[in-house]
Amino acid sequence: MNNFIQFLTYFRIIAGPIIFILIVISNFYGLAFILFVLASLSDYWDGYLARKYQLVSMMGEVLDPIADKILITFVIIALAISLESSFIAFIGSIILSREFWVAALRDFNARNGNINATKVSFIAKLKTAIQLTTLGIYLYGLFLNSALLIFIADFSLLATMLITIQTGLTYSIASFKR
Repeated sequence: MNNFIQFLTYFRIIAGPIIFILIVISNFYGLAFILFVLASLSDYWDGYLARKYQLVSMMGEVLDPIADKILITFVIIALAISLESSFIAFIGSIILSREFWVAALRDFNARNGNINATKVSFIAKLKTAIQLTTLGIYLYGLFLNSALLIFIADFSLLATMLITIQTGLTYSIASFKR
């Protein structure tokens, strides 16, 4: 079971560049969407199974959020390129900046014995779910060639940015509180 849980995490890491290629180089939006849905579901299942079978590890706690960030980074950049959207590029840059900032805060807190300040919270898990849903809407919109879905995804991306910033601020305040 432990190997399967690790596979799910590594699957997200590998899926990111593959999805990028499917979107930007091949225009295989349907396949990209299916792979993205599977990768997104793996985010839930690896954590669920690790907790259920008491196989939570320090490596898993480190790799899981990194796998999410890798997947999200590749998809945001691919969407910005494919849709030639400065909106997605700008909002995506803000989202990714928060992700890098929180990774730096986690390292800072680990070095200072304050790891609870950046321990993954429920709202951060919700943030990831909203990010993945938003990116999924974009991919599905591309697959269906639906301007309406792309338009809905644009609004969802804006909401995603707001919750992403909020969670980053929460982690920042907790990190520098003492």
